[in-house]
Amino acid sequence: MSARPRLTLYGRAGCHLCERMRAALAPLEAELGFEVHEIDIGGDPALGARYGELIPVLAADGRELCHFVLDAAAVRAQFVQIR
Repeated sequence: MSARPRLTLYGRAGCHLCERMRAALAPLEAELGFEVHEIDIGGDPALGARYGELIPVLAADGRELCHFVLDAAAVRAQFVQIR
């Protein structure tokens, strides 16, 4: 059995845009079979410096796919590349 592909969602507690992106990811997660690993940048100064003004940030394998709002086409393109 192979592991499901993982996307990383960088955000912060209380971030309404982060909540929106997470909700928008749910249908794609079901359709494409990936899992979302959420990271709160609030407790990590390095991540805060890197992503603080851009959250939410969605990444795959360390590469940013989108920030602020979900780019569903970029997510789908990521999974075309790995299949």
